[in-house]
Amino acid sequence: MTKEVVVSGIRPTGFLHLGNYFGAMRNYVRMQHEYNCYFFVANWHSLTTHPDTSELKASVHRVIAENIACGLDPEKVSLYIQSDIHEIAELYLYLNMLAYKGELEKTPTFKDKVRLQPDNVNAGLLTYPVLMAADILIHRAVKVPVGKDQEQHLEIARNFAERFNHRYGEVLPAPYAFNYGGELVKIMSLDGNGKMSKSENQMNTLYLADDGDLIRKKIMKAKTDQGPSEPNSAKPDYIENLFTLMRLVSTPNTVQKFEDDYNASSAGHTVIRYGDMKKQLAEDMAAFIAPIREKAADIQNNQELLSRIIRQGAEKARHSAAETMKLVRQSIGMNYA
Repeated sequence: MTKEVVVSGIRPTGFLHLGNYFGAMRNYVRMQHEYNCYFFVANWHSLTTHPDTSELKASVHRVIAENIACGLDPEKVSLYIQSDIHEIAELYLYLNMLAYKGELEKTPTFKDKVRLQPDNVNAGLLTYPVLMAADILIHRAVKVPVGKDQEQHLEIARNFAERFNHRYGEVLPAPYAFNYGGELVKIMSLDGNGKMSKSENQMNTLYLADDGDLIRKKIMKAKTDQGPSEPNSAKPDYIENLFTLMRLVSTPNTVQKFEDDYNASSAGHTVIRYGDMKKQLAEDMAAFIAPIREKAADIQNNQELLSRIIRQGAEKARHSAAETMKLVRQSIGMNYA
């Protein structure tokens, strides 16, 4: 039985963090056993906001290494670099003929980027959703693991697939958002302001490349308060986030101990000791991240292994992309010999 195709990409800007791991990578590791998975490093996408490429190669290698260190098996998935698959650029060109300026200007991410970088509103920024659609449709993927902030881009990809099929014939399946049942784990910044970030608010984000001392320093500075005013109080978001982190990396008994302490606390009778909780969390988190960091570093330092993995991933992805583009060219009529 043919497995359904899953596609997802990650930009090589900033460092992968705990939110990436529990919000995406952990699911990808599970998906690789059940689906035909294509996971890629979106280096073309990064050029829309980061035109300086002096550190891009190192960033791409780091992302590849961290993906494998998190559990992706390059023998099971197609793990590749976007720019190695030239067919994506060709499909991007054709899809641009089906994209309209007005709809692209209305996408929330374009508006946000224009606000953040008014001096670099390039055509690639405007057509970002078209390239994203090409990334997905090049493998005729039906399932795309995305967060809420990317669902509109996926809807645009479906629109492009439907427009193409209406104009040229049924070639491209419509992709849909996919994740395993239940809410994705959302990891907040340690200061309680928004999500952890790959490039911003670095002292409040736990990166997979952080060493033990830095992890301890960050967690010990995490935002807390004086404790609940009455027993069994609802937790503020920033306190709930500490418990969320603890549930992910600590033993159930450890979590229960601090839950009980919190629920037994009240004004004038504070049982919960956030300092002790953060010390325990810091040790457990350091132990959790260490093997990922060390394996990623070993892979990054092995250029021969990295090159082989990149070439192997490109070969798998090109085979799929070539099959799609053969159908695309035939349907459009771009075959004149």
